[in-house]
Amino acid sequence: MKKLNPALFHAVVMIVLITTVAVFVAWSDGSPVAHAHHTKAELDAFLGGGALLPFGQNTYFMASGNCEGCHGHDATAFAMVDDSGTDVNVVDDWRSTMMANSAHDPFWRAKVSHEGIVNPGLQSVIEDKCTSCHAPMGRHEKYLTGGGPYSIAEMEQDPIALDGVSCVPCHIQSADSLGIQFSGHLKFDTLGRPLYGPYDNLFGAPMTNFVGYEPLYGAHINDAGLCAGCHTLQTETVDLAGTPTGNIFTEQATYHEWLNSSFAEPTFPDTIVSCQGCHVPRIDDAVVISANYLFLQGKSPFGLHHFAGANTFMLELLRDNRVALGLSADEVHFDSTIARTYRMLQQNSLLMQATMIDRTTDTAFIDVSLVNLAGHKFPSGYPARRAFLEVVVLDATGSDTIFRSGGWDNTYEVVGHDASWEPHHDVITDQGQAQIYEHVMADVNGDKTTVLLRADAPLKDNRITPLGFSTSHITYDTTLIAGVPPTDLDFNRDALGVEGSGSDIVHYHVPMNGYVGLVQVYARCWYQAAPPRWMEEMFDNNSAPIDTFRTMYEAQDGKPVLVKEITFTDLSVGIDGIEDLGLRIFHNPVRDGQLRIEGVNGMVKEMRGLRPAWA
Repeated sequence: MKKLNPALFHAVVMIVLITTVAVFVAWSDGSPVAHAHHTKAELDAFLGGGALLPFGQNTYFMASGNCEGCHGHDATAFAMVDDSGTDVNVVDDWRSTMMANSAHDPFWRAKVSHEGIVNPGLQSVIEDKCTSCHAPMGRHEKYLTGGGPYSIAEMEQDPIALDGVSCVPCHIQSADSLGIQFSGHLKFDTLGRPLYGPYDNLFGAPMTNFVGYEPLYGAHINDAGLCAGCHTLQTETVDLAGTPTGNIFTEQATYHEWLNSSFAEPTFPDTIVSCQGCHVPRIDDAVVISANYLFLQGKSPFGLHHFAGANTFMLELLRDNRVALGLSADEVHFDSTIARTYRMLQQNSLLMQATMIDRTTDTAFIDVSLVNLAGHKFPSGYPARRAFLEVVVLDATGSDTIFRSGGWDNTYEVVGHDASWEPHHDVITDQGQAQIYEHVMADVNGDKTTVLLRADAPLKDNRITPLGFSTSHITYDTTLIAGVPPTDLDFNRDALGVEGSGSDIVHYHVPMNGYVGLVQVYARCWYQAAPPRWMEEMFDNNSAPIDTFRTMYEAQDGKPVLVKEITFTDLSVGIDGIEDLGLRIFHNPVRDGQLRIEGVNGMVKEMRGLRPAWA
């Protein structure tokens, strides 16, 4: 008797196994649930703590609860774990993000209400537009089935819509619409119900039979254009009477900012970093992407569904009000997302340097430079977001503040902020001036506004541009620099005056008022996602969503988030011949509050406690 070839035997076994699985998956006894590949008992076990996730479907979309059984936490630690056994399941990573909670976001709901109060005749248009990205599975379901405008009232009664930017609306986007449709105009591939992912050679029968989608390889799932439909938003301007002017205003253009950067440079495809490259970071570990099938092999690379940005304030507000808001994520989920967001903001957003350029008896000349590490402007997105610089100069003891620009008051508003808006500064000479990087909108009269539909033009957009940004790029009409005077020669320009540095240098001319001793300098960059001044116009109105958010906002810690900090100590005093004294200073910048200074005739002076308690 001939021996069966081992390879052939293995192939036969696999064919029999797959055929058997397929037969059982497709088997039907005529009951409504017969096509599911899980029993009710299995589903109860698989869903576990995820019961709070919405479960159900409409014509084209399905809620995340339906995905959790296979792609959520695997109690056996077989699927959705990395090489070290750490749980990396996409459902739990996603559920505490701003994406998952986009329809529950109380700031967003309050702002939609505010826009409707200001322009009541346009309320249905406003709500339909805003839900196209914040509640896509409700709004686009109605659109695709021939309905009219989608409302907030409909969303509130629709658990699938309340699932926010869930799994399906990203994974069924059509490849032929990437990067060419914006402002919530999303094109979904609904023919045949495909669900695109980054892998081929898939065992897709269970998904097809259980949830009715066919998993397919789609290279476009890692294309930045997948994000363009919602992360480039233009609105139609109305005047103060609510009448459309015919003007189009770019509220946010994160995708176009990326296009106008070195991160998207097609000349060097190996250096392209897409949105997903930062916000869905990949690991090389082979991860089994579905539970319950022990013959499945791991897939690599694997995208961690972190969706971390910079908005720690709203994430903390969501966490602290998760019960009142009816959110599916628990405190541990939110804490994980918040920690990732802090890391993204503090480690991957900026490079910062502070230098004492010169010093005289009258003035200390300090340069603070920022280099944008993000693939878009910093800050980017919704125009409320801003960053600002704080520069503090102290005397040798740390007890006397010689100069402070960019602090904040007890309402967390920047000290020195002008009554309406603070202009861009290249040179700061006074404590009443502060460098704020922000997008300030003007209405048809040229006055500052925070009403999105009234926005007609940017009064100011000095947000730090990304590396490679050019005013001659095809997208510049949607990524304008505004309010930066032409005399600021180092905003997005290198030392030779060439565009694309993705940086800014602010020159501080600090009045020393006769002080000639050692100084300590602290330079900090702070970030605010929801500044108090942005809220004023909205909080002047009342509605249930506005009142709810106001209560939550006022109870939240509004302290700005530290992005970067540089500290150094400077001994120069601007007196001629000081270098001839032979003074040497050790540990500059100071790290532990102690300085060692070797002076005239070898004398040694040690100074302690240089770091003030408040710093």
